[in-house]
Amino acid sequence: MLARLLTFLAVTLVTVPAARAADECLVCHSALGDTPSTMYPGDIHYRKGISCSGCHGGNPESSDPERAMDTTAGFIGVPRGNAISTACARCHSNAAQMKRWNSSVPTGQLEQLQASVHGKLSIEGRDRIAQCTSCHGVHQITAVGSPKSPVYPSNVVTTCARCHNNAVYIRSYNPSLPVDQLEKYRTSVHGIRNAKGDPKTAECASCHGSHGILSAKDVKSSVYPTNIPSTCERCHADPGYMKEYGIATDQYAKYAKSVHGVALLQKNDLGAPACNSCHGNHGAAPPGVESVSKVCGTCHALNADLFSASPHKKAFDERHLPECETCHGNHAIIVATDKLLGVSPEAVCSRCHSTADFPRGYRVAATMRALIDSLETSEAIADSLVENAEQKGMEIGEAKYKLREIRQARLESRTMVHSFNEEKFDAVVTKGLTVAAWVGGEARNALAEYVFRRIGLGVSTLIITVLAVALWLFIRRLERKQVREETVTNNSSIS
Repeated sequence: MLARLLTFLAVTLVTVPAARAADECLVCHSALGDTPSTMYPGDIHYRKGISCSGCHGGNPESSDPERAMDTTAGFIGVPRGNAISTACARCHSNAAQMKRWNSSVPTGQLEQLQASVHGKLSIEGRDRIAQCTSCHGVHQITAVGSPKSPVYPSNVVTTCARCHNNAVYIRSYNPSLPVDQLEKYRTSVHGIRNAKGDPKTAECASCHGSHGILSAKDVKSSVYPTNIPSTCERCHADPGYMKEYGIATDQYAKYAKSVHGVALLQKNDLGAPACNSCHGNHGAAPPGVESVSKVCGTCHALNADLFSASPHKKAFDERHLPECETCHGNHAIIVATDKLLGVSPEAVCSRCHSTADFPRGYRVAATMRALIDSLETSEAIADSLVENAEQKGMEIGEAKYKLREIRQARLESRTMVHSFNEEKFDAVVTKGLTVAAWVGGEARNALAEYVFRRIGLGVSTLIITVLAVALWLFIRRLERKQVREETVTNNSSIS
């Protein structure tokens, strides 16, 4: 133990104090009492033994200002613009140099910054929008893991907000970019926990990244629609990470198999909802009983309106049931087929309704299922008849066009289910059945005409064939008669 202590003291005396003792820049500026010299002793670079010349250049061993700030000694003074990040990169982009300072900080940050949205040209068009010091500070830079760091999880939101909450500044770059993200974030579950000092909850860098932040419209961005689920998954699918919060960690697995997840992740349908579509972006919060239907209703507006006017609205409110989620689920939403309707064991209606419990709803559900099954059967028959007639070459254009009205009625009936009104539902289905009956009648007439034409063609062919045979026999009789007459004439001549 004593040997380790002596070794530690020896290393400390050889490295850090020696470097600091030679830093005449700091000695002089401390005598002046300026702000940088006051702040720098709290900087992580100071604790590593890096002198002022590490960033500013010059000769830190000379107390003569002219020699200390001699440009031939590498003095660059106060870096400006991109020169700031270039100065930082002399070490932070050099793996060997970082190893020399016993730092585990990864290299390549400058390259990431240059490719990021912050790496674009500033308003003046000469330098990048942000430099390293924009976020990390200047002479009082602390380790990212320190609660004093401006990029520590509990501080990074206010650091980002210095620019992103400035409407005048942001308008110069992107007038459509909102400037109330911080206010929204503070109302979210993430923001509330973050404000209480929880470093594990999501903040700006958790979702957007740090040095390599890309535009949300960039397909490589962590917040591009198709990437958002996997971004949220990094925390929410980690059982160990989420253990203390008591939150399920199977949301992503369920979502990926859902109708929404398949549309977004497999079919690349950018209009399909991702996590933020329902939970929000910066104001993320778990939807409550009332808000679920409001969120669903932003896309499924007609369904939401019908449900709000239905008898289920009052019943659900009284029982404190979430609206859409009760029947369709939340993360594992399946394709809404006719199987969900009715009184069979697989139908969602049968979860609450039976002949004993809420029998009126049970009867309505059974009737609605019978009606929609009838419409689907009638559509299939009409479609088959039209296809059959079309294949036989019959003109069936109008009836084929009318098939669209049957399909539309079927789609409307699936929407009208949410009214849970038998009369309204029946009206929609009846409209489809009426059209199906007309289309079927037209197709049958076309098929009957086809049969008539075929029979007529057969009879005509038979008649023509009989006439042809008769004509042929008649001609043969004439030929034989002519031969006999010629034979008689020839015999007479010989005699």
